[in-house]
Amino acid sequence: MFPPTRIRSCLPVINPLFKQRLRPHRPFRQTSTVLNQTKASTTQLQKTKWMNFRAIFTRWVPLGSVMYVGWCYIRQSINYEVSKIEIRFYEMFPFRVTSRLWGKVAECELPTSVRGFVYGTYSRLFNVNLSEAAVSDLTYYKSLSAFFTRPLKDGVRIIANTPCVSPCDGVVLNCGPASTDRIEQVKGVTYSLEEFLGENTWSKQKDNDYYKSLLKDKENILHQIIIYLAPGDYHRFHSPCEWTSTFRRHFAGKLLSVNPWMAKLIPGLFTMNERAVYVGEWKHGFFSMTAVGATNVGSIEVYKDPELRTNTKGKRGRVDEAELGKVKFDKGELFGQFNMGSTIILLFEAPKDFKFEMRSGDRVLVGQALTAAAKQQAR
Repeated sequence: MFPPTRIRSCLPVINPLFKQRLRPHRPFRQTSTVLNQTKASTTQLQKTKWMNFRAIFTRWVPLGSVMYVGWCYIRQSINYEVSKIEIRFYEMFPFRVTSRLWGKVAECELPTSVRGFVYGTYSRLFNVNLSEAAVSDLTYYKSLSAFFTRPLKDGVRIIANTPCVSPCDGVVLNCGPASTDRIEQVKGVTYSLEEFLGENTWSKQKDNDYYKSLLKDKENILHQIIIYLAPGDYHRFHSPCEWTSTFRRHFAGKLLSVNPWMAKLIPGLFTMNERAVYVGEWKHGFFSMTAVGATNVGSIEVYKDPELRTNTKGKRGRVDEAELGKVKFDKGELFGQFNMGSTIILLFEAPKDFKFEMRSGDRVLVGQALTAAAKQQAR
C-alpha cells in the first residue's frame, strides 16, 4: 500500500512514539488514605526524633543552651531584673543529679593523647595559672578531677605572720562585722544566721537570743568573710588560723550556682545550698568555717573528717551531725578540697575593732593577712 521508501522516511517521527513503554491498565483506587497514612508516619517519625532519649543531648540541650545564653546577653544589656517566678523555676532544676553525673565524668581517666588539649583548653577558658602547679606536665593528671584539685608548688603561697589569714584563693563577695542575726551575703541581700548554722547544740551557754548564744565574750561581735572560688582557682582550702573544731553539721541542700551574679539575685542562697559547717573556738571565742557546695561540685572533701559524704542520693532537707571531739588545726594547714569551684564562709567572734583590710570584689590568695590591725599586732 505504501512504498518501503515512504515508510523509512516516517520512522524518525514514529520511533520516538513507540519508545515510550505502554503501561498496563490499572483499576482506579483512592489514594487519599495512603497519603494520609504516609503523612501520619512521617509526623510520628519527626516526633520520635525530638522526643527520644538521644534527642535530649543532641537537640534539646544545645538548643536550650543557645537560647539561655542569648537570653542572658539580652537581659544584661537592658539591665533586666529577674522575677521571683524565674528564680523559683531555676531552683526546680535537678542540679544534684546533673552534679553527680558531672562528678562521675570528671573522675573518668582520659587517654594520655588528649589530656594536653583538654586541660589546656580549660586553662585558657578559666585563666588557670599552670606555673603555680606542683606538676606542670598536663599529661600527669589522669582525670579532670585530678586537674581541678592539683596541689601548688612549695613556697608559692606565703602564710602571713598574723592571727588570721585567707583560707583559699578567690574573690571576696562580702566581708565585715555581722552585728545582727541577718547577715549580708552581698550588698543589699541577706541570709539568716540561724538557718545557715542550724540550732546551737554545741555551746554550753544558753540564751534566747541566737546571736548572743554564739558569743563567748559579750563584748565581742561576729565578723564574716565570704570568698568565692572560680573554676580556674586553686581548689584546695586551708585552715585560716589556729583553732579547735568540736562539731560538724552537714546540710544536704540544693546545689545552685554561687557565682557573684546569682548571690545578688537569690536572698538566702547560702542557707539553701548544701554545706558542711565546722564549729569550734579560736583565741577570741566562737569560730566557724563552712564549705558551701554549688552546681557541678561533685563532692566536698575534708581531710580530717573522712566520714563526710556530700552530694549523695536522698532527701535534700536532711541534716547530719557529728561530734568531732577536739580536732586541732594549725594556721595554713590543709583543710579540704572542692572538686570544682565553690565558696568558703568564715564566721567568727572577735573584738569590735577587728577590721578587714580588703573589701568586696578584691582578690585574695591562701595565706594572705585578713586585717591591717592584725598586721600591726604582729610587728
